[in-house]
Amino acid sequence: MLVALSASAMLGRVTTGSPSRARSHRRIRRRPLLVLLALVAATAVVGVAVVVVPLLRPAGPRPLFQMPVACGETWQLSTYPGHDDFDVDLFPIQGEAWGRPVLASFGGTVTVAGINGSLGGRTPENPEGPRGRGGGYWVKIDHGGKWETQYLHLLEPPMVKVGQRVEQGDQIGKLGSTGDSGAPHLHYEQRRGWDKVETHFGGTPSGITTDEREQILRRVSDNCPAVS
Repeated sequence: MLVALSASAMLGRVTTGSPSRARSHRRIRRRPLLVLLALVAATAVVGVAVVVVPLLRPAGPRPLFQMPVACGETWQLSTYPGHDDFDVDLFPIQGEAWGRPVLASFGGTVTVAGINGSLGGRTPENPEGPRGRGGGYWVKIDHGGKWETQYLHLLEPPMVKVGQRVEQGDQIGKLGSTGDSGAPHLHYEQRRGWDKVETHFGGTPSGITTDEREQILRRVSDNCPAVS
């Protein structure tokens, strides 16, 4: 009887020891998971910082933008009520508008080259065709320092691709009337960060600031080839 109790007691001590060892193993197995979660959290924080911090930095100095049209040409700069502040529409004063070269205002990297909205059906052969929506064929160029320019209503698919480096005066497209456009022209914007700002050409303000009233100005393009 004593032997049986002793064996029972010994068996009890052996079996009661096994669960505690199993819990110990489970605690050990949890540690890699906790480390993995910590690494994921740290990576997420770093990722957010990489995206947010550059956005919080102040913009760099304004590039010396030039008009996005050929050297020496006189163009009409205009806006109208409802067009949005700082938006500029450019129309040539002389010659055929359809297909005129649209040039980069300053050097930079193409970030968008495609379709904004829908194209519609206005072409040189059918100038009164149906309007599309938005900007039609368009291009956006990042000039660094949080500065960018946008070029809308191009006639055909852009002549540049996303990621391509362009220099001031490089042709990026042709003047057209795709998207929500009533006649062939170039809708042009200069942006600092998220904000549209008054366009400057050759360091001089364009004068197009508000869409509260119709404005029509004339400027001569200095977007000329560099003299070597």
